[in-house]
Amino acid sequence: MLKDNEIEFTYREYTVDPLSVDELRDVMAKLACSPRDVLRTRDAKKAGLTGSETDEELIAQMAENPRLLQRPIGIVGDRAAMGRPAEHLLRIVR
Repeated sequence: MLKDNEIEFTYREYTVDPLSVDELRDVMAKLACSPRDVLRTRDAKKAGLTGSETDEELIAQMAENPRLLQRPIGIVGDRAAMGRPAEHLLRIVR
């Protein structure tokens, strides 16, 4: 969709270059959400998470297992958006 709209972007392969704990905190702040808001619940259950974890525990788990994080996430400066649906990404680039 970004290519179709001729919007340049950099793709980060999250499984090869996962976000650090600090980067995850920064993304959550830009999204104005909690880790639970971007947690992939099916993958969380598979990873043995119970739902009783603190935000910091979830962030640490996401840094260790990036598949727990919903994606894609677009970031432009101090703004971020979840890419589901993909049209949400256009909100931060225009």
